[in-house]
Amino acid sequence: MNERQAGTHRARRWSAGTLLVSIGVVAACSSGGDDGPKGPSEPELEILTGADAMGDWTTDAPGVKRKITVDDLPEPYHTGFAFSFPAIAPRPEGAWPLVPPNFTVTEYATGFTQPRIVRVAPNGDVFVVDSNAGRVEILRDADGDGVAESRATYTDGLTRPFGLAFFPSGSDAPTHVYIANTGSIIRFPYQVGDTEPRGAAETLVSDIPSGEESVGGGGHWTRDLVFSKDNTRMFVSVGSRTNAADDDTEVRRANILAYSPDGKNEVIYASGIRNPVGLAIEPTTGDLWTAVNERDELGDDLVPDFVTRVREDGFYGWPWYYLGQFQDPRHEDLHPDLREKSIIPDVLVQSHSATLGLTFYTGTQFPADYSGDLFVAAHGSWNRSKRTGYKIIRIPIENGQAVGYYEDFMVGFVIDNNRVWGRPVGVAVAHDGALLVTDDGSGTVWHVAYKK
Repeated sequence: MNERQAGTHRARRWSAGTLLVSIGVVAACSSGGDDGPKGPSEPELEILTGADAMGDWTTDAPGVKRKITVDDLPEPYHTGFAFSFPAIAPRPEGAWPLVPPNFTVTEYATGFTQPRIVRVAPNGDVFVVDSNAGRVEILRDADGDGVAESRATYTDGLTRPFGLAFFPSGSDAPTHVYIANTGSIIRFPYQVGDTEPRGAAETLVSDIPSGEESVGGGGHWTRDLVFSKDNTRMFVSVGSRTNAADDDTEVRRANILAYSPDGKNEVIYASGIRNPVGLAIEPTTGDLWTAVNERDELGDDLVPDFVTRVREDGFYGWPWYYLGQFQDPRHEDLHPDLREKSIIPDVLVQSHSATLGLTFYTGTQFPADYSGDLFVAAHGSWNRSKRTGYKIIRIPIENGQAVGYYEDFMVGFVIDNNRVWGRPVGVAVAHDGALLVTDDGSGTVWHVAYKK
């Protein structure tokens, strides 16, 4: 057993008391042995539904599945308002992220200030956006051992950067790197292998609504960006300024905006999306998907966050409605004409989980059943009395559509209901087919590999 595998076993012992043996999750936490996963059905765990699906961090373990539907939603204010930001603690001795059998976690790189979105260049270079530091770094793992040997600052002096994309997308020879600051979109000329810009930054969009927002009940500053499959459109996510207001501060916010790649021809692609943090393109259909933070202050189990395919010109309810036609009680009788237009998202996730980055699995290293599935980072709750999130979830995709449930894939970042040591943010598929995960709690990029 190597050091990293040993670390995984130590972490399993450390957190064993937090797992619910009654639903069989202990079996799902093994990281070694010969009987590894052949897909989501091994070990076969029941899909938790209804109240059972509304658990907390103590019910999390690799392989646990949850399906939440609009029929499961409680009434508004079913619990009181919780204001419970976690304390970020050092990683306890022996703690390590928990993953399914035959998956191994290594510390790819650490020492970041606030690592958030991660993207992989055609040659395997790993671009990490360090938001608080205002820079983008490049990591390289030349010997393929799951640990980066080299690290370089690609660019700095940025303003709360988050999203990053190569253009044209899908090309082996992209010509530009695009970066989303909180209030602008810039790009640099690029050739594969560059470790620094080969030209000055060009500002394409200079007026994305933003300010000095901070997390908690609104104030969303993150801007992700992706290009359509045919590279004719650039999508930019812009979260709301408030929790649930409908005043002038929300102009051009709570939307996904679309531009031509030169930053012109702005339109609202979809609206009523409180905070569409992460964006991704489904590789076969070309559909745009997003991971969304829903509103707060309605109770522990309202309103579920969600991951969904985004319909062009679609309206997703915020702030007057949620998850279809449920009226937000703070906007009683307002805009009844919009009720029928409000779309029910594809996959509902435990309320206040704070789903952020997402990526479709396009590698070949993982078992075949993982091909095309979505991996989503859940940064973790602050508006819930019983902590949830702090994990990577997997959403099965069939024929370009979500099956409807999600499954815990990588957990173990919570110490107790008041303290956590890790907070996942971004996910990407590495050149070797492993999964890369950024964690802004410990300032780390994790590498999750599979070996039968």
